[in-house]
Amino acid sequence: MTSSKIKKHLIEKLRNKEAVIGIFGLGYVGLPLMIRYAEIGYKVIGIDIDEEKATSLNAGQSYIEHISSAHIRKAKEQGFEATSNFSRSSEADALILCVPTPLDKHHVPDLSYVTSTMDAVTPYLRKGQVLSLESTTYPGTTEEELLPRMESGGLTVGKELFLVYSPEREDPGNPNFETRTIPKVCGGHTPVCLEVGVALYEQAIDQVVPVSSTRAAEMTKLLENIHRAVNIGLVNEMKIVADKMGVNIHEVIAAAATKPFGFTPYYPGPGLGGHCIPIDPFYLTWKAREYGLNTRFIELAGEVNTSMPPWVIGKLADGLNAAGKAINGSSILVLGIAYKPDVDDMRESPSAELMKLLEKKGAIISYSDPHVPEFPKMRKFRFDLKSVELSAEMLREFDCVLVATNHKAFDYELIRENSRLIVDSRGVYKEQFDTLIMA
Repeated sequence: MTSSKIKKHLIEKLRNKEAVIGIFGLGYVGLPLMIRYAEIGYKVIGIDIDEEKATSLNAGQSYIEHISSAHIRKAKEQGFEATSNFSRSSEADALILCVPTPLDKHHVPDLSYVTSTMDAVTPYLRKGQVLSLESTTYPGTTEEELLPRMESGGLTVGKELFLVYSPEREDPGNPNFETRTIPKVCGGHTPVCLEVGVALYEQAIDQVVPVSSTRAAEMTKLLENIHRAVNIGLVNEMKIVADKMGVNIHEVIAAAATKPFGFTPYYPGPGLGGHCIPIDPFYLTWKAREYGLNTRFIELAGEVNTSMPPWVIGKLADGLNAAGKAINGSSILVLGIAYKPDVDDMRESPSAELMKLLEKKGAIISYSDPHVPEFPKMRKFRFDLKSVELSAEMLREFDCVLVATNHKAFDYELIRENSRLIVDSRGVYKEQFDTLIMA
């Protein structure tokens, strides 16, 4: 079969929903994508190195709070199955990689999940497959790491295989958007690859946004999240200045937001969380050094944001000192340990960093989070703790309550009335600026 016929046949299968979709990494990105493809009629195979995840999904059980087990069971009825067997890759016409891309302890990109997944897939590649990387990474990753692996077996990308980069844009727990309604950026290694990539996504996503290359698509994802990181860094720095001046930064933001043009409100917090915003800027700064460039502006924002947890602990120490206490030996209740409100997502949560800092200073730590009943296993943090249920009696037992994540489920009036000391890092009590510690 000629290369043009291979492309045409694959595009027809994708558009007719006869193609099998293989999704690698069944987490916060991969699962919603699986559900979307299954619900519109595609056969989907989910592949994950975690056998427990595959077992859970095949039993119709979800392990992510905002993705219901009912959705998983419906996907199973539509033909979805999960496995840890990478040889099943050969059955898929489209291979979509949704695996983690963390940083190591030196803030160097860790592509091991991407490369190990590719190494596991490579022996099973065949003519007429399209591979899409959705993991956030630095410009050049797709062509530097995936392309040579795809062609190592003698097949040519752009003729017999097709390669695209299409960054994920999931926002866990956001009720205003779903996988279908979030525009999908897509860049191909060649124009033919892009054509196939658009065919892959146009059935499942309302709007596909084609760009000229995989590098442009990779850079797009970084710009989106660096934009947020820089602006959050700005407002966090403004919070520190406003605090010194006795000004309520939340009042200032609300007033500034009344300007109908030229201003977008961002809100301060105890640090950055989630898989994207704390990590993505460092992917670009690391890669920029290869070109002899220093991304000073981006790195400065990173310094500000990573300094917020110690700053919050400093404010907490000031509050305890005013009450004649030290952090060492004080009982501290951390309210909310997920990285954002109303989800169970713990990725890069600043709450975990706050707990580590408090532990180092000798505090007796407890936490309450209705979305995270037990502190999960994490690479950098280990706490043998379970969430405590809030009550007036329980709150009175703590020397300090630290509002770290502002879940809607918390009874903030109960907390305010029964806590000895409240340190608010999220602006929940911004109306009580003069009577509470705002951090």
